[in-house]
Amino acid sequence: MKVLIIGANGKIGQRLVQKLKNTNHPPVAMLRRQEQVEALKSQKVAAVHADLEGDFDHAFEGVNAVIFTAGSGAHTGKDKTHLVDRLGAKKAIDLAVQHDVDRFIMISAFGADYSPQDWPESMSHYYEAKADADTHLMQSSLNYTILKPGRLSDESGTNNIEIGERISQRGGSISRDDVATVAAKCLSHENTYRMTLELLSGKTPTDKALNQL
Repeated sequence: MKVLIIGANGKIGQRLVQKLKNTNHPPVAMLRRQEQVEALKSQKVAAVHADLEGDFDHAFEGVNAVIFTAGSGAHTGKDKTHLVDRLGAKKAIDLAVQHDVDRFIMISAFGADYSPQDWPESMSHYYEAKADADTHLMQSSLNYTILKPGRLSDESGTNNIEIGERISQRGGSISRDDVATVAAKCLSHENTYRMTLELLSGKTPTDKALNQL
């Protein structure tokens, strides 16, 4: 299964590329800058030059799955969040359908499906964009998995998680490395098809946690 990584230069995306390299699910990294493409190709990783804010139809050629981990970032304005986290994600979903790409894994955000009154006011535009993209994916024909990680850290992964449609704690955290591990493993877990899953650091090994869903 050839996997298009949208947001491959992000902190989760970079980890995903490395985890999938030399596996049965080789990555195709979608990157905004040509020099980034050349750098990955020098590492024997397939890469394609494309921009979520432009025409990126060509990025879907020959791929069997998509992991969407792009994001506008915490330091950008509402306009960029709208363009990337909402419109870019929705266009990626539509292109996956058009190209008969069956599998789509979305990295969303913990709380995106909560009531808007539960969102921090300063982040409401972000959660609105994530919620809109998630809804668009759930209404599609794709075999999706929506992962909703909590507060992200750059700590080393522990490979121990808590995952479920509604899990016991709120406000927890998880390392970006563990999020990348879960996303990569979900490619082979059909029991995660058409599921929306909250994800935090926990006490259960990833494989066991996924098998128990």
